[in-house]
Amino acid sequence: MPKLKTRKAALKRYKITGNNTILRRHAFKGHLLMKKSNRQKRKLSQIIRVSSNDSKPIKLMLPYL
Repeated sequence: MPKLKTRKAALKRYKITGNNTILRRHAFKGHLLMKKSNRQKRKLSQIIRVSSNDSKPIKLMLPYL
């Protein structure tokens, strides 16, 4: 059976912790930041855990899990 290839886009966007939880960045932090408040930008800078519903397809994209 051939090896499964890693989706490079998923590899760049997600980080796997030691106990196999997946971390991601918030959206809406890339551009148009002048109109957003400092509080909103600060909250969007935090790294959060991926929901359990989304973690299964992400694990399929990252076969080394």
